[in-house]
Amino acid sequence: MPEPVPQQRTDAAAEASHDAVLTLLVIEDDPTGTFTVPELPAAAGTRVRIRTARNLTEAGRLLTDDVDCILLDLALPTGGETRASGTGDTAGPGPDGLATLEHVLRIAPRHAVLALTAQNDTALAAEAVRVGAQDYLFRDELDGRLLSRAIRYAVERKRADVAQRRLTESTLRAQENARLERGLLPTPLLDGSDLRFAARYRPGRSRALLGGDFYDTVRTPDGTVHAMIGDVCGHGPDEAALGVELRIAWRALTLAGLCGDELLSTLQQVLEHERESEEIFATLCTVDIAPDGRRAGLCLAGHPAPLIARQGQAARLLPYEDGGPALGLLPRARWPRRHVDLGSTWSLMMYTDGLIEGRMGPVGTQRLGQDGMVAMINQQLAQGLTGEDLLEAAVAQVRELNGGELTDDVAVLLLDRDQESVRRRAPDGERGRSIPRPRNANAANAQRPPL
Repeated sequence: MPEPVPQQRTDAAAEASHDAVLTLLVIEDDPTGTFTVPELPAAAGTRVRIRTARNLTEAGRLLTDDVDCILLDLALPTGGETRASGTGDTAGPGPDGLATLEHVLRIAPRHAVLALTAQNDTALAAEAVRVGAQDYLFRDELDGRLLSRAIRYAVERKRADVAQRRLTESTLRAQENARLERGLLPTPLLDGSDLRFAARYRPGRSRALLGGDFYDTVRTPDGTVHAMIGDVCGHGPDEAALGVELRIAWRALTLAGLCGDELLSTLQQVLEHERESEEIFATLCTVDIAPDGRRAGLCLAGHPAPLIARQGQAARLLPYEDGGPALGLLPRARWPRRHVDLGSTWSLMMYTDGLIEGRMGPVGTQRLGQDGMVAMINQQLAQGLTGEDLLEAAVAQVRELNGGELTDDVAVLLLDRDQESVRRRAPDGERGRSIPRPRNANAANAQRPPL
């Protein structure tokens, strides 16, 4: 027999108050006609209305939104047929009763269910609760007061069960999302490099681990270290997913040997194919650092310029005049690659605009901006902060200046080359090696004097 698909209760109905009228659907088929539902007293402001169904098919039609509880006779035969009278061959309790209960639980997953059985069927009654009924009642001991109390108890227990299941499902979903997002955060591939790496990431979305900002760092077989940081406009889950796609694409293209304009042009194609709207764009900053650690190539696609701090000098921004547009804005855009002289020891900080767009001042009317960020970083460098401590202090101070949580995603990446790295490098004769020219670098960029 095909199972009826009744209209299920709404959340509002599932959370009816105690003083509402409760509706009881009785599903029983007593060929002798001796079973009657006792009169129910109005207790604690609760009134109970009763509907009766003779089989499962009829129960499916009567199982509407306003039903709060079901009283199921476990002697009811499966299949919804009435028992033949006068033959002595009736469907009694046992496995058939549990099959009937399981059928009712399938068609009424959000309703409270009371199992009704004979007094000598204690084992069946207990098994009914194990299968999913909220409680059981013995037919021979049923009275109005007991039934009224059982109905109210079953409704409350079902409500608690539903709430607990929702909480469990929500917890499991949150844990799964956290595992997924943690798995999508990058793991730097810097084996063999003497550069130190640090990063901080803070999504703007509440209770999220991943936002529209993305970053990555890899070392290719020739010894070049490639670093990237980017920002998809917006900071919702769709932007976070697109940021992950762009990061993975950047890593694959970089390991395949692409660099500079050729890499960014290909990333723009990825963005154009994966974005949901033509209005979506992404900013990007890429840096490729030579194996000797003294020189680099810089490409900007509508992104803030990195900050560099050289030994004995104040931190300052790298030039950004030669940057190209953000990815996804112009179909035939180009992104020139600028050569940068890093020097012997240095710290290079790449960041997204969430770090510089926070408010500051007594009434929060002024943005921090790049100049404010440079001044803040110089103060922290003067205090001797480096690496993870520097980034932690920077993000914390920006949040403090903002007067609370930042609404935009924040990503900060720091690469360091210190004196120890220089000493380790000196014996192997690599000091002074020139930066390998990326295959897409044009003649004009190749002739550009270093900074």
